[in-house]
Amino acid sequence: MSETSGESGAAVDANIQKYQAFVEVADAGSFTRAAEALAYSQSGVSHMISDLERDWGVALFERSRRGVALTGDGARLLPAARTLCESFRSLEATVDEVRGLETGLIRIGVFPSVATHWLPRIIKRFNEDYPGIDYKLRVSDYTEIERWIEEGAVDCGFVKLPLRTDGHFVVRPLEEDEFLAVLPRDHELAGAEVFPVERFEELPWLSPSSESDDELSEFLGRWGVRSNPRFTSWDDRAILSMVQYGMGVSVLSRLMLRGIDDNVATLPLSQPVFRTIGVAYRSTGRLPLATRRFLEYLDYRNEE
Repeated sequence: MSETSGESGAAVDANIQKYQAFVEVADAGSFTRAAEALAYSQSGVSHMISDLERDWGVALFERSRRGVALTGDGARLLPAARTLCESFRSLEATVDEVRGLETGLIRIGVFPSVATHWLPRIIKRFNEDYPGIDYKLRVSDYTEIERWIEEGAVDCGFVKLPLRTDGHFVVRPLEEDEFLAVLPRDHELAGAEVFPVERFEELPWLSPSSESDDELSEFLGRWGVRSNPRFTSWDDRAILSMVQYGMGVSVLSRLMLRGIDDNVATLPLSQPVFRTIGVAYRSTGRLPLATRRFLEYLDYRNEE
């Protein structure tokens, strides 16, 4: 390859990095979170965005103390930039197939309990066979993970079934996960066989606002139980701590409670509630080789 062509290729790679930074900042709403996701410095991401704004002659973001938001011009340019990044991603996937699985990147959308209790086992087993593969995890709730899959921001995502969107995804059910009542060990019901769901209305309610919130609201309404949360938190450890100190009762999934013995009691509900956890992706034909192979390892999620 000539020196001129090499310089041209480097320029193309640099532009792709700028487009990726543009898309990531738009998705994250923050230069800091985008830099963390891309493994760049915050100043590096800021410089790339400034370069794009200078090259294109438009302002892409409005900056404030609360973060960044797309301008009108930025919103118009984002879909084309996203498509270009996806095309580059597809090219990289093809290169991976040509040279095998010596290197590669798997982008996964995941909610907290799966990130904590499943992924370490799966990735450990996969890494034993393919040590050169890197991973990018994006953690959020079901709705945002589905959006990420639809937009191509992740290659695959762990979701609750059935899906909320009408995206044309390939879906694979993985496990039925039961919800359990969580209460202090010295609570009068701690030794019961099941927790009567009607008691939720009279006891202080600690509401998890993360992955189980929507299901619980739905079922409480179905049971005719009105709850007035004393405490609401995305952090399930904070919920458990509040229960431990006798501040109230809560409901968390069995997967979220795996390996936890924080001086709390857990009971099945008198009207059992389950969620179906699955993995979703757009189509195997559009997945990088590394991701397709990774999906074959999901059965290792409960390996001890």
